[in-house]
Amino acid sequence: MSPRLIRRFINFWPPLLFAGIKVKTISPDWRDVIVEMRLTWWNRNAAGTQFGGSLFSMTDPFYALMLQYNLGPGYVIWDKTSEIDFVSPGRGMVRASFHLPETRLADIRAATENGDKDLPVFRVQIVDARGAPVANVRKTIYVRKLRPAGLLVAETEKLDA
Repeated sequence: MSPRLIRRFINFWPPLLFAGIKVKTISPDWRDVIVEMRLTWWNRNAAGTQFGGSLFSMTDPFYALMLQYNLGPGYVIWDKTSEIDFVSPGRGMVRASFHLPETRLADIRAATENGDKDLPVFRVQIVDARGAPVANVRKTIYVRKLRPAGLLVAETEKLDA
């Protein structure tokens, strides 16, 4: 599926749609994604600012999706851990930009080549319309290359030699 079609689908996915989160762009190579969220009545907290859970949701699936599309179907990819540090209140439109450099992909491929897991850490900053930080997010992704079906680990190691 094209990034454009996926973007349209994601924008109607209920967890993001009902939080007011909108994917603005997905690059054709799946290495850059921009997500925005406007302050609305359904993502406003009691203080009148962006609800923290909605800010966190802005960053949830994107690095895992970017890795899946770049590494291909021969990998298991899951979100492992996420942390968020709220810096300042989000009072209007906020944005998160995700970037996946080729060097990170090469490192992950090398680390998982023999079926070992890798736990790359990605950081993304959520900023307001002026570019001031609203939150910093740290995501750890579980990545493992699948072993050939039906082969034992020892057989796989012999094939790799």
